Amino acid sequence: MVEFSIKDLNIWFGSMQALKGVTMEIQSDEILTVIGPANSGKTTFLRTLNRLNELNANFRMSGKVEFHGQDIGEIDIRMIRKKVGMVFALPLPLPLSIFDNIAYGMKMNGIKNKKRQEEIVEEALKQAYLWEEVKDRLDESAFELSGGQQQRLCIARTLAVEPEVVLFDEPCSGLDPISTAKVEEAMLKLKTNYTIVLVTNNVKQAARVGDRTAFFLSGELIEIDRTDKIFTAPKDKRTDDYIRGKFG
Repeated sequence: MVEFSIKDLNIWFGSMQALKGVTMEIQSDEILTVIGPANSGKTTFLRTLNRLNELNANFRMSGKVEFHGQDIGEIDIRMIRKKVGMVFALPLPLPLSIFDNIAYGMKMNGIKNKKRQEEIVEEALKQAYLWEEVKDRLDESAFELSGGQQQRLCIARTLAVEPEVVLFDEPCSGLDPISTAKVEEAMLKLKTNYTIVLVTNNVKQAARVGDRTAFFLSGELIEIDRTDKIFTAPKDKRTDDYIRGKFG
């Protein structure tokens, strides 16, 4: 099933064009990794999928982005943000307990039953591979967690509102290799229930976790294919040069 259909997408911020004629589809229950050098349009593309670019007053777009066949601009923005969650590069826990960080979104969505909250919190933390590390510390401040644990907490917080798609914007950029491995392990498990779009500057990470990979350069989608093909037999020399570290 197609989650997102993107057709001739162009995005500007003022006079600067960030994306140029991007056309592609994102499939259900896959990890799509998005790679490319700085200023290639990766994060702009990601933020298009849950309408975060609209927070910029200079934002303008043409083309079409459809979510489940419906123009994304016609869907209530609160519903989009619920269905399409996002995990940012830097973990941003709320100044609350570990439990209340996870429960925050569901409370906002009207889930008041304490037992139901406890069930959802436990399941979200298990999915984020954090439950065993924090199950006896749920009343502690989230700021007591390590950086890697805080990032997995933010993943759990996103999962607790039951999205269909999870966007990751360089979620391991500030993490050590052990924490990175745990986040990657969580992503690989999550793809059985969620569609994942991962923007990463780490081409090795893209090779490890991606089902398909899209390569962006200067706002253009250069190519998109199965990850094994992108990394062994790319169609475009620029893709090969980037993967080999010749630029970027």
